[in-house]
Amino acid sequence: MISPLLIPILGISCGLVAIFGGVFLKPWFALQQRKMELEAQMVAEKAAQYAAQTERLEQRVRVLERIVTDKGVDLANEIEQLRDAPPLN
Repeated sequence: MISPLLIPILGISCGLVAIFGGVFLKPWFALQQRKMELEAQMVAEKAAQYAAQTERLEQRVRVLERIVTDKGVDLANEIEQLRDAPPLN
């Protein structure tokens, strides 16, 4: 059986736990949530920066590939023209 003294003690204890949770734990959880939101925002910004940098590098590689392939064809044509040209003597 429950002692008659335990009933008011449990009632007061439940009230104190609720007050403690409302005063201390609720702001702490809100702070933790805000920290996680800020970290997620920073990670998203970093990902966007990396994506932009990757895009710039891909564009530069495309330009270099175009330069190399265009110059290679032009150079081959120039060599062939020199071979076909009459000697200068």
